[in-house]
Amino acid sequence: MKAVLIQMNSGNDKQANLQAAISLMETAIANEHPDWICLPEVFDFMGGSKADKRANAETMPGGPAYTAMQALAKKHGVFIHAGSMLQLIEGENRVGNTTIIFNRKGEEIARYSKIHMFDITAPDGKAYHESAAMKPGDSIVTYECEGITIGCAICYDLRFPDLFQALVDRGAQVIALPAAFTLQTGKDHWEALIRARAIETQTYFCASAQTGRFQQGQETRSTYGHSMVVDPWGLVIACASDGPGYVSARIEPERVKNVRAMIPVAAHKKRLS
Repeated sequence: MKAVLIQMNSGNDKQANLQAAISLMETAIANEHPDWICLPEVFDFMGGSKADKRANAETMPGGPAYTAMQALAKKHGVFIHAGSMLQLIEGENRVGNTTIIFNRKGEEIARYSKIHMFDITAPDGKAYHESAAMKPGDSIVTYECEGITIGCAICYDLRFPDLFQALVDRGAQVIALPAAFTLQTGKDHWEALIRARAIETQTYFCASAQTGRFQQGQETRSTYGHSMVVDPWGLVIACASDGPGYVSARIEPERVKNVRAMIPVAAHKKRLS
């Protein structure tokens, strides 16, 4: 399976974000002929206030971001793991941070809402209180693509290894992680955590990221970028440079099988009380 990761610098202009996403995807499709494309976290709208997020969230199915990704999947006959989008939730004043996956016919085949909320104070003193604007999900999700089982996670989920073990228990051979890692945490933790999760789970790890600056109210914040594909041995086999763009890599199920045979951690796992 050939995979493409899209790296973006989304902001608080939804139409501009969608145009940028479509342009990058069309270019990648023309040049790389992928089977599967992954977008970054909140590719449709990033930054703004809680009210801005709600105003730009959409019903699913329906809505401009959902419809655009659905149409692109159908037009090009490609699987699209639509990063994450802001989802309107009936009866809730917060929005969902939700991945939708479309098959080659443009049919929705899975959806996942981010479980772990980024409620921290960064080293520079900036406070991130994601749960104030976004409602966490509670479901573990995998889906099938070309005979390969892909597990779903989003950004801050990366720091919680139990989620990834649960995905492997459900057969995951690939983990998809749309993200918008902060610059400060990303430069120290991004690659280390991705490689650790790939080694622990013996899966391919496909992490598609936001890069560059965006406005959060009156603050200018920065994301780390460095979208990357890591193989089941923990080797970085593709990594994006700075700025918007894309990277591609081949996903080989036999590689997963061989690594798991060399070090059979699943068979050695002990239940600890």
